[in-house]
Amino acid sequence: MRGRSGVGATLTPHCLLMKRFFQPVEKDGSFKKHSLSSPSRPSLSTAAGNPVPVDCTPAAEAGEVETRDPRTFFTWNANSLLLRLKKDLPQFSKLVQTLDPDVIAIQEVRMPAAGSKGAPKNPSEVKDDTSTSREEKQVIMRVLSSPPFQNYGVWWSLSDSKYAGTALLIKNQCKPKKVSFSLDQKASKHEPDGRVILAEFESFFLLNTYVPNNGWKEDENSFQRRRKWDKRMLEFVVQLDKHLVWCGDLNVSHQEIDVSHPEFFSNAKLNGYVPPNIEDCGQPGFTLSERRRFSNILSQGKLIDAYRFIHKEQDMDRGFSWSGNPVGKYRGKRMRIDYFIVSEELKDKIISCDMHGHGIELEGFCGSDHCPVSLVLSQLSQKSTDFPEKYVPTNEPR
Repeated sequence: MRGRSGVGATLTPHCLLMKRFFQPVEKDGSFKKHSLSSPSRPSLSTAAGNPVPVDCTPAAEAGEVETRDPRTFFTWNANSLLLRLKKDLPQFSKLVQTLDPDVIAIQEVRMPAAGSKGAPKNPSEVKDDTSTSREEKQVIMRVLSSPPFQNYGVWWSLSDSKYAGTALLIKNQCKPKKVSFSLDQKASKHEPDGRVILAEFESFFLLNTYVPNNGWKEDENSFQRRRKWDKRMLEFVVQLDKHLVWCGDLNVSHQEIDVSHPEFFSNAKLNGYVPPNIEDCGQPGFTLSERRRFSNILSQGKLIDAYRFIHKEQDMDRGFSWSGNPVGKYRGKRMRIDYFIVSEELKDKIISCDMHGHGIELEGFCGSDHCPVSLVLSQLSQKSTDFPEKYVPTNEPR
C-alpha cells in the first residue's frame, strides 16, 4: 500500500556463479525442473513463466515427486523484498519456518525487471546487467537457496523500475499446472507494473495481486486507473471455471470494522483537495466507491473474505494488516487491506486465517508497513464433482 502518508545453509561455490542459474527453458508456461545436479530441484527465476534452479544441494534421489494442491498459504506486502532480506531476514525466515506454507505470495517486491537501459524488459526475471543489480540479485539468490526457502519454485512479475512487482513461491510438491501473469488468462504479457501472478492447480486458481492504490484525485493515474482495475477484476472472477483463492494487498478496507479510526479515514484529504464525487472522498482504500465496487466483486464472484469469516468481531490489536508511520498524524491509524478471498464453496474448508503482526509499533511486521497474513484450508478434493454447478468446465461431463 503506497500513497498513505507521507539462513542458512553453507553454499557451494557454484551457487554464486550467476549465469549458470539462468538457463533457457521451455515456453509453455508449465513448471519445469532444471538443476545443476538433479532434475528434481527447486527454482529461483523464470523465463516465460518457467522457474530455474536455486537449490545447490544434491537431490536425495532423482525422479518425479508426487504432487498435490497447496492448502497452506502466506501473503505479505514486503515494501521492498531486497530490503527485507537484508534487514529483517531472521524474523521473516523464522515465521516462514514456523508456518511452513505451501505458497508464499509477495507484493511490492520492488526489484526491476531484467533488461539493459533502453532495451525491452523481461518481467519474469530479475535485472542483473549492472554491478549493482548483480549484487542485489545475488542477495536474493543466496536467501532463496537456503532454508527455509530452498524447496520452493519462484515466479516473478516485475516492473521496469524498483516499483510494485509481485513474486510467488510454491513448494515443489505443489507445482501448478500453469502460471500466467495477467487477469486476461489468454494474454501472454504481464500486467503493467507486475501486479498479477495467477497459478492454476487441479482444483482451484491462486491469484496473487498488488492492486493499484486509488490515489487522491480524479485523474488517469488515480481514480480512473482503479476503476478500470476493479472492472477487469469483476470480469475475471465471474468467468472462472474453478474455485478461487485470491490473496495480496488489495488496497481496500471493506467495512468500518476494517479500520481503526473510521471517521479519520473518511475525512482524510491531501493538500485540502476535495473530489467532485462525494463517494471518492476520504483515504485511498476507504472511499465509498472503492468499498462498493469491492462488495460487488465479492457478491458477483460468489467470494468471501476468509479472515472476516473466521473473525467476526473487530480486534483493535491484531485486526489490521497495515499501520501508519509511528511518527506523525498517522500514528496508530491502521487498516486491513491484505486479504485472502476464497470462493464461497470453500468456506467450510477454512481452518484458519490470521494476521501475524499487531500493535501500533508494528510488531511482527518483519520490517514492512504491512504484516503477513496466513490461510490454512483442509484438503480439497481434486475431482471436478467437488465444484458447484457454475464452476464445472463446459468441456467436462456433468
